[in-house]
Amino acid sequence: MKLSGLPVKTNKNVRQFESKNATLLQKAGFIDQTMAGVYAFLPLGWRVLTKIEQIVREEMDRIGVEVFMPAIVPTKLWETTGRLETVDVLMKAVPANASAALKNDAEYVLSSTHEEVVTPLVMKFNRSYRDFPFAVYQIQTKFRSEPRAKSGLLRCREFRMKDLYSFHVSEADLKKYYEIVKKAYLEVFRRLGLGDDTVVVLASGGDFTKDYSHEFQTRCDTGEDTVFRVPSSEVAFNREVAPAKAPPVTYRDTDMLPRKDVEGKGIIGVDELARFLKIPVEKTTKTLIFKADDGQIIVAAVRGGYDVSEVKLAKAAGVKSLRLTDPETVKQITGAQTGYAGILNLPDTVRVFIDESVGNRRNFETGANRTDFHSTNVNFGRDLPEPGRFYDIKVARPGDLFPDTGEPYEVFQACEVGNIFPLNTKFSTAFGYLFTDESGSTHPVYMGSYGIGTSRVMGVIVEKFSDDRGLVWPRAVAPFAAHLITLKGAEKRGAQVYRELTDSGIEILWDDREESAGVKFSDADLLGIPYRLVVSPKTGELVEIKLRTSSASELLSLGAVIKTIKADKE
Repeated sequence: MKLSGLPVKTNKNVRQFESKNATLLQKAGFIDQTMAGVYAFLPLGWRVLTKIEQIVREEMDRIGVEVFMPAIVPTKLWETTGRLETVDVLMKAVPANASAALKNDAEYVLSSTHEEVVTPLVMKFNRSYRDFPFAVYQIQTKFRSEPRAKSGLLRCREFRMKDLYSFHVSEADLKKYYEIVKKAYLEVFRRLGLGDDTVVVLASGGDFTKDYSHEFQTRCDTGEDTVFRVPSSEVAFNREVAPAKAPPVTYRDTDMLPRKDVEGKGIIGVDELARFLKIPVEKTTKTLIFKADDGQIIVAAVRGGYDVSEVKLAKAAGVKSLRLTDPETVKQITGAQTGYAGILNLPDTVRVFIDESVGNRRNFETGANRTDFHSTNVNFGRDLPEPGRFYDIKVARPGDLFPDTGEPYEVFQACEVGNIFPLNTKFSTAFGYLFTDESGSTHPVYMGSYGIGTSRVMGVIVEKFSDDRGLVWPRAVAPFAAHLITLKGAEKRGAQVYRELTDSGIEILWDDREESAGVKFSDADLLGIPYRLVVSPKTGELVEIKLRTSSASELLSLGAVIKTIKADKE
């Protein structure tokens, strides 16, 4: 491809965005923002995305069959699963004007995921136990109503995704295939150049399963996720589910002091409260009151400095979901306004879950269950009974210990590039998808769901491999293998080199523009293609070759250049 023939150009005046991928991909002319969270993929960007998706496709073809499902679907499908009103990123398509509404005023769902489409689709064809197991996948555009689309391709309202769905006659068979997908995903990320920095992370299974689901997280300083990894093993957790033991805190006082109720109006947060009471933050207690999906009232308490993990709390309580109670309910339970709830003198009608971080303290603080007041010098065994069991219901923090071994976690930021879920029978039950076994009996089908965000992967690669000069593409996904620059006076030789490289099967971007050497070299660095080749009057019959990741160059014959580039494949 000739650079002079591209309809888009580099634009070094693009404003600085909050993420490197948004800035550099637009500067280099790979993408263009249509609106927040929505991007056009320009010729070079589309080549990169296509290569990413081809690698994904090749590995998925080993374990499934490709299909292509509609993005716009009837709302009744989502009503069937009960998710139309509960999925908080769901978008819909409606007529844009009165004339369109006169022709068809129906509303449709813009799919954020395709369980609601694939389940009724495959149940038309696969009903006998002989048909199982099987898996289908697609690579398609998805839509999600992100509250704040940001970080370029890392968080979009319209994005590309590969989603795979598997179908099984038993949970055991599902689990067996689940492990096959894990290995396939790790191979995908290895081929994409992310293998060394991508880890399998345990995450919440949501309401699909009591087991963990798994995320594939790539180490990335700008990532939105925090991963807690056990140093002595390969086990890693998403922050929301990481089992955590609070590091011990040493307190000066050893004797129980008289309990006091201290008035403290309008204090916001445990840091401000600790300063007001002149105590360490670790002596404060955060108490929250939730209502479960089954109507139970659940009180949760963690040590100051921690947050309550609703995922962990729901599992500890054996409920599907939780929401914070309204101020009126808080007052009914505690007798106080919101902000002054504590673990003293709670009614027997509520269930209380106290985190292990709250234990092993002397003379600690808790809300007094009295508006504007805080109780200090509270002690288990004297002011309230020692709990029969302490729980782990907190969101893990750096410095926390892995309970099984007592070792501190390795904590790092990461970006989620893939996830896999054991759906079990949630969707097959909703649609009445049953298979018939050898004896003629019917049973619900087990399902799994497996996703890779292909456009997000493109953004993650930029975040990880770019430098202060521009993009740095791994060979496997680079738009071209080499970037050929012809300097003034060597145009004829440049055309000859371009033809021979192209004829040899090497993908070449040829900068044949009438621009200065400085502009061409700067653009080559910005575009980030693995090899830079230079032909000039000084190089004669030779070609200067340099890796984008190196400062050193050398002069080689054209044959040696071709051999070098062909040898450096994935």
